[in-house]
Amino acid sequence: MRGSGGVRGGPGGSAGSEYRGDREEGSGRGSLARGDGDRGGTRRAGGLGRHYPVPGDGARQVPWHWCHAGARRALTPASGVGGVPALLVLCAVAWSCARGLEEDQPFRVPPGWSHVGAVSPGQSLQLTFALRQRGLGRLAQLVDAISDPRSPQYGKFLTLEQLRDLVQPSPGTLLTVLKWLRGHGVEQCHSVTTLDFLECHMPASTAERLLPGARFQRYVKGQLSAVRSPVPYTVPEELAPHLDFVGGLHRFPVERKEVARAWAGQDAGQRRQGSFHLGVTPAVLRQRYNLSATDVGQLPNNSQACAQFLEQYFHQADLAEFMQLFGRGFAHRTQVDRVVGHQGRGKAGLEASLDVEYIMSTGANISTWVFSNAGRHESQEPFLAWLVLLSNMSWVPWVHSVSYGDDEDSLSLPYLRRVNAELMKAAARGLSVLFASGDDGAGCRRVSGGNHTFRPSFPASSPYVTTVGGTSFKNPFLVTTEVSDYISGGGFSNVFPMPSYQAAAVGRFLRQAPKLPPSSYFNGSGRAYPDLAALSDNYWVVTNRIPLPWVSGTSASTPVVGGMVALINDRRLQRGLPPLGFLNPALYRLQESGHGAALRDVTQGCHLSCLDGAVQGQGFCASPGWDPVTGWGTPNFPELLRALLPP
Repeated sequence: MRGSGGVRGGPGGSAGSEYRGDREEGSGRGSLARGDGDRGGTRRAGGLGRHYPVPGDGARQVPWHWCHAGARRALTPASGVGGVPALLVLCAVAWSCARGLEEDQPFRVPPGWSHVGAVSPGQSLQLTFALRQRGLGRLAQLVDAISDPRSPQYGKFLTLEQLRDLVQPSPGTLLTVLKWLRGHGVEQCHSVTTLDFLECHMPASTAERLLPGARFQRYVKGQLSAVRSPVPYTVPEELAPHLDFVGGLHRFPVERKEVARAWAGQDAGQRRQGSFHLGVTPAVLRQRYNLSATDVGQLPNNSQACAQFLEQYFHQADLAEFMQLFGRGFAHRTQVDRVVGHQGRGKAGLEASLDVEYIMSTGANISTWVFSNAGRHESQEPFLAWLVLLSNMSWVPWVHSVSYGDDEDSLSLPYLRRVNAELMKAAARGLSVLFASGDDGAGCRRVSGGNHTFRPSFPASSPYVTTVGGTSFKNPFLVTTEVSDYISGGGFSNVFPMPSYQAAAVGRFLRQAPKLPPSSYFNGSGRAYPDLAALSDNYWVVTNRIPLPWVSGTSASTPVVGGMVALINDRRLQRGLPPLGFLNPALYRLQESGHGAALRDVTQGCHLSCLDGAVQGQGFCASPGWDPVTGWGTPNFPELLRALLPP
């Protein structure tokens, strides 16, 4: 797994190992491109089983739909009664049949992680049960209405309690799931306000009885430890309609890259236009995006946040030193007001420092929260834990900047759809959630026949987030024109269809782009991203009391845009207006409403992709209007403020 928007030293990266066997992935259009090739080896006809290797005991056949009568029973082809297959006999006499919830979820061990053996039966696990929601169709309609500036419902956001009344699981779902858990002795569970998640603690032996097929193993990387099941889990047949998935079994915590790159040397000798600089600082950003010294927060009830995962911590001392070095030209705060979660005392993480320092220097003088989701419980999924927190807090900041992502094809469809529903819930509450577009350009993966396709990232590809790409200065030493950063993530989802708010803009790009990659490389009918961009190259960051130059990635551009959104919210709140909420419907109307100057179009540069004969390492290219490298371009703050703040 990879971290979206991680700082980096250039293109490429090592691939993690995964249990897939030797078959290649099939391709698909308009849906997750997985094909018929088995992810774990051979798949039997009818989908009854997969052959997954389990570390330590060779290969084991794990059926997806199998029966049990309180304890696991061995099935053999010869067993049965009167010629009736054993599977049917067992289903007839057992109290339930079992079904896999995430049949398409591959199990990958990321680079650097090592398997050390099975956990003890008494090992404590924390599992998250995503209960089936109701009212999602109605919720989608509400989000469309409250996010469209032309709608009379614009800005009429839901409270968390109103959201609960709309999406909470049915009484039948709640009773069925609780009865199942209690029947296995699982009593230590906590729900959320919206009632659609249960976090439960139990011993590994109980979890393996509860979820037949699961076998919990420990994996380590340095000081980090994770407990995961390399083989699929199932649930009783009667539970399947009531659960979307169970978290804490397969997906490893995403790690964000912590490398930096030096300046490229192109045009370094040209100093004809723009101000000379030696790296991106708050002053450089304020000059480029036209933020004045008075563009700072004024209201105590406005707030912004960033989210950290997997032992990524910031230090208040680093923030104070950063502001002393780089924040002298504007009013600012030197402390994070609230940390939600565990704030470790070890070394500061470069990514965490970057996020906090730049959302607080762009969204200057605005109350800032940090959601710290360290993944300290070995079976916890930190990103999922963040989503659960949002479903359990009545008051959260209006703006969230998140530098996190994974390949769409590495995640199961039930997981993708449920996370997308959680992001839709955030939009219904009026939250502006911004995700980094990633640092792998268009991405690349091999499909059947040895061919390649681009590889979209998620949640960047969700239609309910604002995705931020990256740019560089055309001359790396001058504050002047921006071009696309070659790492800027972008493309088209293979899972989520193109939302109506972007159909016209993306359609123009597909019709008018001078050169497009072959159509087999991308799904032109999918959700297209990014939505906009900002500088992502050569930042200064203070971490562990040391100023570091040359930090790059869309994890830099995302908090910068997030801070500007928080500033616009500040002005709106001063006038008694609601915050911006989900941004995209408004962003995609700027040009047609006469506010094209609010975002500076980036028209030069391409991003990276597959190194093959067809595309030769080049993905999409920037062009006039929206494009899948830099979206609509980069902010021109005074004009963007004017466009999003009614007179």
